[in-house]
Amino acid sequence: MEDADFFPEWRSPQASLSPLEQQLLDRVKQNFQTLLEDPPLLEDGVKMVVLAPLLDLAGFYQKPFRIQTESRIEITAEDQGAIVRGRIDVLVLHDRLWVLAIESKRSDFSALRAIPQALAYLLANPQGDRPSYGLITTGNEFLFLKTDGISKRYANSRLFSLLNPGNELYDVLQILRSLGATLQPA
Repeated sequence: MEDADFFPEWRSPQASLSPLEQQLLDRVKQNFQTLLEDPPLLEDGVKMVVLAPLLDLAGFYQKPFRIQTESRIEITAEDQGAIVRGRIDVLVLHDRLWVLAIESKRSDFSALRAIPQALAYLLANPQGDRPSYGLITTGNEFLFLKTDGISKRYANSRLFSLLNPGNELYDVLQILRSLGATLQPA
């Protein structure tokens, strides 16, 4: 569900990017496009090429954030009679910020397939009296979520993609930084 009033953080991020950061993100996009040329696009490659640089530039390898891996969740889909399997890896960067990375032997698993699992993690947050945020990524697609544990309300951003013209990693990084600033103690 898209709700501008409930989830304004993704629409107007405050953090601007330096020319060097833009160059780095352009290189990340180029590296991703190189991965696409030699399928299958596997999660470990996506995490190294796309997710790791984004988390670094967002400052999520520094305190108060921490990387904590959660269990893998299996997902399946049917494509022309064949069962396609994938996994979702979950990283916790903060008690209220979760990143879900989707792995599949096929690069066409949509980030939308992980929304139910992401919501389950976010709504089960023990700090449910405050909003929680999630990022679902396939390496190509990026979708942000926000939940309110009290009312069980949630909203999502638009779907960002590396296949769109320009470089939507600029937007993704700005939103990550904005969420990171929101979650840090005052």
